[in-house]
Amino acid sequence: MKKMMKNTLNQIAAELKKANTVLLYPHVIMDGDTLGSSIALCIALRKLGKQAYILIEDDIPGYLTFLEKDYCTYDQEIIDRPDISISVDCSDIERFFKRKDKFLMGKRSICLDHHRTNNFFAELNYIDENIAATGEIVFHLINEMGVEVDVEMAEAIYTAITTDTGNFQYTNTTKTTHLIAAELFEIGIDLEKISVEVYQNIRHEKLKIMNEVIGTIEMVCGGKADIAYVTQKMLQKTGALMEETEGIIETLRNISGVEISAFLKENSENEIKVGLRAKTYGDVSVIAQSFGGGGHKKAAGCTIHAPLEEAKKQIIAAVVAHLEG
Repeated sequence: MKKMMKNTLNQIAAELKKANTVLLYPHVIMDGDTLGSSIALCIALRKLGKQAYILIEDDIPGYLTFLEKDYCTYDQEIIDRPDISISVDCSDIERFFKRKDKFLMGKRSICLDHHRTNNFFAELNYIDENIAATGEIVFHLINEMGVEVDVEMAEAIYTAITTDTGNFQYTNTTKTTHLIAAELFEIGIDLEKISVEVYQNIRHEKLKIMNEVIGTIEMVCGGKADIAYVTQKMLQKTGALMEETEGIIETLRNISGVEISAFLKENSENEIKVGLRAKTYGDVSVIAQSFGGGGHKKAAGCTIHAPLEEAKKQIIAAVVAHLEG
């Protein structure tokens, strides 16, 4: 598989060293990779004496708040016109729609990503679809910048990697992934702390919403695919937050015989966020791209602007066509 690197980490490190002000842009609906990678890089930049912040537009998920120590801001005016805008773990500029105008105000722009559907929207791009997480790119970039990775940075990078590999279960995990993890252990990460915060820290409401979602599962394509959904009414009924439905799609994929899973989230009446997962041979990035989305071969997503039932029909048709085509 071809690496889609347009620029080298050496070139990007050189640009960052010359800059004085930097804004980092994680994607909306933050996960461990986008936030952990952003925080580690933000710390490295501050160690070099840069004015650096992570500009966000939505709340940090509860399981990731332990990483945040005055790095993130909602204030788009905190730096008027940054020397560099850096997109972290975003396949296209629409992944931070409310901040894209600010991103484009940067004197230079950089994109660090590992999605195969990345469209090289920045001036400088380092895209490697063969790695497990953008956290791996950031680890190498920080070393290229000549900054020593401390425990706080190491824990942010480990969080990035463990969450994007399904705790090292997914097939995107490589020998290099484990070697980087080993280096992070050498630095002194607190595995127990990370594991408890990320994997053992759920609210009772999460179990309630999981139970509601499981009741919506529909098997399609002779059991080779399944689909489920969550609505705003279900969230109100259980008291759960939308972020607490994260991980459910992996449970759907775990069902024996299922190759592709789809999970629909009703953000509003006519805005349905769709998550897609494949187990072995399916390529859900193709399905996601047909709806204007993107991602990886085995993990992708898109947004459909239609009522839930209509979106569900469209996704089922696309999944069936993919599996039977």
